[in-house]
Amino acid sequence: MKFTLSWLYDHLETSATLAEICAKLNQIGLEVEGVENRGAAIEPFLTARILEATQHPNADRLQVCRVDAGPGLQDVQVVCGAPNARAGLAVIFAPPGTYVPGLDITIKAGKIRGEASGGMLCSLRELGLGEESNGIAELPDDTLPGQSYADFAGLDDVVIEIAITPNRGDALSVRGIARDLAAAGLGTLRSWLADTVDGTFDSPVVWENSYPEACPWVLGRTIRGVKNGPSPEWLRRKLESIGLRPISALVDITNYFCFDLGRPLHVFDVNKLAGGRLTMCHGEGETFRALDGQDYTVTPDDCVIADANGVQSLAGIMGGEASGADESTTDVFVECALFDPVRIALSARRVGVSSDSSYRFERGVDQALPVAALEAATRLIIDVCGGEASEVVSAGDQPAWQRDATLRFERVKTLGGLDVPPQESVTLLEKLGFEVQEQTDAAVRVSVPSWRNDIAQKSVLAQGADIAADVAAKAAEGVDQIEAESDLVEEILRLKGLDSVPAVPLPPVSVVPGVALTAKQTRAARARRILAARGLVETVGFSFVSHEEALRFGGAPDSLRLLNPIASDLDQMRPTPLVNLVASAQRNSARGWADIGLFEVGPAFSEKAQTLVAAGVRTGHTPRYPGQESSAVSLWAAKADALELLTQLGVSADALTTTADAPSWYHPGRSGVLRQGPKNVLAYFGELHPSLLQAEGIDVPVVGFEVLMDAVPEPKRRKKSAPSLSAFQPVRRDFAFVVGRDVPAEALLRAVRGADRNLVAGVSLFDVYEGPHVPEGHRSIGIEVTLQPVDKSLTDAELEAVSERIVAAVTKATGAVLR
Repeated sequence: MKFTLSWLYDHLETSATLAEICAKLNQIGLEVEGVENRGAAIEPFLTARILEATQHPNADRLQVCRVDAGPGLQDVQVVCGAPNARAGLAVIFAPPGTYVPGLDITIKAGKIRGEASGGMLCSLRELGLGEESNGIAELPDDTLPGQSYADFAGLDDVVIEIAITPNRGDALSVRGIARDLAAAGLGTLRSWLADTVDGTFDSPVVWENSYPEACPWVLGRTIRGVKNGPSPEWLRRKLESIGLRPISALVDITNYFCFDLGRPLHVFDVNKLAGGRLTMCHGEGETFRALDGQDYTVTPDDCVIADANGVQSLAGIMGGEASGADESTTDVFVECALFDPVRIALSARRVGVSSDSSYRFERGVDQALPVAALEAATRLIIDVCGGEASEVVSAGDQPAWQRDATLRFERVKTLGGLDVPPQESVTLLEKLGFEVQEQTDAAVRVSVPSWRNDIAQKSVLAQGADIAADVAAKAAEGVDQIEAESDLVEEILRLKGLDSVPAVPLPPVSVVPGVALTAKQTRAARARRILAARGLVETVGFSFVSHEEALRFGGAPDSLRLLNPIASDLDQMRPTPLVNLVASAQRNSARGWADIGLFEVGPAFSEKAQTLVAAGVRTGHTPRYPGQESSAVSLWAAKADALELLTQLGVSADALTTTADAPSWYHPGRSGVLRQGPKNVLAYFGELHPSLLQAEGIDVPVVGFEVLMDAVPEPKRRKKSAPSLSAFQPVRRDFAFVVGRDVPAEALLRAVRGADRNLVAGVSLFDVYEGPHVPEGHRSIGIEVTLQPVDKSLTDAELEAVSERIVAAVTKATGAVLR
């Protein structure tokens, strides 16, 4: 929100300096983002008059001018090439040493084609204030030489820009800002009362409202016989000072009230409307051209203003080009309406437009102002453009915005931390426009002003009840009115100054050793250290991804679709951190870093729950070493990562089984699932599906894993005892079994482990063979078994007996035979 000091003075009577005003704005929550003195850059430029202009003796297009630029510069010779330079013309003069912002040069005294030149006569473009011109600026004939042009043109007015929080729609007006400053003790708010304009005829345009949910109340009136043209100088300066381009008097007046009172208005050219009726209604898929020259298609959720020819305005956001006022306008219809903030925000977001009017309607405007604002706009239009006004026409009713809020005086101290006397609290609220309805020694009930939509709780007090006791009772019941009381405390604190609230240290908190982190948090931190130790680099990704990416990883339900995403391609909660890791791998590969390893320990989302997942990817090829060539990363690396993490977290490797039913984003023949028991899935691993890599634009091998941290059981607490080491040598024996191709190797390994749990210390797969000497539909599986005697060395007979038990166990479990 931008405004100038002179504009502020229209509503605030004060002797405060600029520094004091800015300090007070910051104190009351209207943060100053910038202060611009537009006149500082053109302060050296002076008003002047050309006394004489003669032809340059050595140049056809140059003139030698004698210039009067005020005291000390009454007769300066300047060489000028402007075609409009002539004797008697009032001009803008730049003395030597002046920096010209439009040309990015500093003026120096010198000679031009042999004639001395002691300065420069300037155009507004050269000052950085206007468009391209064919000559120097021409000032009014009565201009006195020697004035600072910044002062002469009123450009010495300082522009202040403040940040507005979404709840303070009332501060999107110069009068609202002045009201806050006056309430904070920085001056007196000037009275404002709209002059009523009596209607002299019935309006030829009337309202109809078929969408009251979006527009509860709309007013308007016709003003005929107007003459539209350039705005008066005072109005043009106000708009230009805050960065608005003057268009025409009618349009400029609506923009003026938008910023002056925070009251958006719109004007229609009556002679461009059809049917004599404007209707607030739902859109029906029509396309219309707006005042910005763009075409917009409206939907049934949008509120539009239509005549017999169709849509003429996207209500509360932007008017239509077809019915806009221009220089030929003689009869105008002024619209003044209230709109539902949420519907305006949704429509503006859908079409991608944020206008000054929609920005205010989204945050809530003064619900009691439309009548007075329409009268004020009517009066100004008649004063500037002439004409006569019709009777006011309307549709709908003024909303019941009246509401009360209650403050218990002691809450200012207990909630806000500042001891403010009760009567001072009441006085501060009254300065903001709150009116006292009832007051006791303990509390006060006030009516909320129409412009404070952020303090919107309805009164729930019992009639005649003790207000302090009633508020306390409602608080105990959880009634939302307590939020309004908190708002009143905030108003008092910000007017007093938040820096006046004494700092109070928090009570010391005793942390019990060992319980600062939960077991889940501890395991997550440990998982990060384990994966980092395996050479993977940690990443932290957004918990939301694009809908298309989530679909590739099997999880994009509508229930996890974001209604208000921070970006259009981040509209879905991710089903697994693997989505982000694959995207990171693609970006690294595209930049020449194809051989990397990444991991993330973070949330994954499904329709049932949010879970914690430790995921990782490895891409490209392994490093080259002397005597060892590089090779593509394999699923065994991903399995090793997952196994290492699980075992470090306390899961016994012997308790794990591997199955081949990994999710769809893994390669169906080169992936697996690690389980503890038949139902408890702990991890997935393997190569990623080729179609997924192709969709992601990745052309290098990628393997990955996902460890489901929430499914990993807590390690059992056991009494600490020294590990027992056998004094006897382990014995290793290899077995090769012929088994059906559809029998998983894991079934054989599990059978071997169960053959003799006292002697079998380890089982590992070392070979899988299909080909000659193996029956069709079968394969040979080689298994290494480690036998660890405890009491004595094994004899040949005992070794043979163990081997027979192993073969029998495998044959019984899988039907395999010893090869």
